Amino acid sequence: VQLQASGGGLVQPGGFLTLSCLLSGDISNINVMSWYRQAPGKQRVQVAVITTGGITNYAESAKGRFTISRDDAMNTVYLQMNSLEPDDTAVYYCNADVLSDYKWYNLWGQGTQVTVSS
Repeated sequence: VQLQASGGGLVQPGGFLTLSCLLSGDISNINVMSWYRQAPGKQRVQVAVITTGGITNYAESAKGRFTISRDDAMNTVYLQMNSLEPDDTAVYYCNADVLSDYKWYNLWGQGTQVTVSS
């Protein structure tokens, strides 16, 4: 099973980006899906999480600006980011609990760089 994140890039303050993370491989089920980010010199932190029932939770820094969603038919999780600020600059990683070959795995994507700068 692989997680492939995409959608990062350079954006001006106040701009927006939508990140996508596609899960592929021998997948029987996907439970919780999350987005994390890691800024230079800082620890990786969770930004948003979504359950199978669609319940979401956000870091304080993301509330009101970011929206996490999932398409289970497409095995994809999204992160819509609006009103981006320079402090949002980081590598963004997707994470998911995946059932494959009768075992649950916690898996990470490779990360996508988001840079907010004028």
